Amino acid sequence: MIKSMTGYGRQEGVAGGRGIVVEIRSVNHRYFELSSRISRGYGFLEEKLKPYLQGKISRGKVDLFLSVEAPEDTEARVTINHSLAAGYVSALRELSQKYGLLDDTTVSTLSRYSDIFTVRKSPEDEEQVWAAVREVLDRALEGFLEMRCREGERMKEDIAQRGRTILRLVEQVEERSPETVKEYQKKMEARLEELLRDVPVDEQRLLTEAAVFADKVAVAEETVRLRSHLSQMDRMLAAEEPVGRKLDFLVQEMNREANTIGSKAMDSQIAYLVVDMKAEIEKIREQIQNIE
Repeated sequence: MIKSMTGYGRQEGVAGGRGIVVEIRSVNHRYFELSSRISRGYGFLEEKLKPYLQGKISRGKVDLFLSVEAPEDTEARVTINHSLAAGYVSALRELSQKYGLLDDTTVSTLSRYSDIFTVRKSPEDEEQVWAAVREVLDRALEGFLEMRCREGERMKEDIAQRGRTILRLVEQVEERSPETVKEYQKKMEARLEELLRDVPVDEQRLLTEAAVFADKVAVAEETVRLRSHLSQMDRMLAAEEPVGRKLDFLVQEMNREANTIGSKAMDSQIAYLVVDMKAEIEKIREQIQNIE
């Protein structure tokens, strides 16, 4: 299934007695890249999140916000850095004496200096925390992946339509190509008759020249390969696994064949068809930049 690399999902809930908020978004990127912001004290979750998400997202720059609130009954112990507290008291008194200020240092004053205090919560069971987070994460991922699939389906339809347009242009090139040889032969006959006038035209030489020209401007190999690439693209669009990188390479090959047709075919009509063909290929290339 074709998926876009752009997606968004958000979910919040209570699991395992913890309030959990998960927000996940992604944009296109050549590979999988995760950037996460996790509540303080739950950094251990990062090593679990990356492989879990990578199992569901193969490409894209993913931003994850995860907020975890510990259960209200979690025990906590507050310790005081007495040497630092003494330093603050001493500094405040020094200010009072030096500038003649009222020394109104109180416990309330010192409480404003948060670095004096250290809060230590009782260790939590990491597996229990992960199970709770995963419950909410899965719901967020469900919306995230659904958005990716919807966008991917729209891109798939657009690419398939452009592929059909390219195929019609290829058919027109194949129809037009033999005509260019006939026209060349007629022009050459007319030119020789004008130059030689009453001298008979060497038909064999004329046929040989026409054959050389036909070989020079032949684009059958290129159109056959283009047809093959378009057929392969249709199969990729129907595949279940991610195909963004493969499609990127295939479009490069399609563009190469179109360029070769344009350079070989010495005909204005074919040149116009190639311009249209390359425009469609470029639009496909732009689309697949955001396909997983």
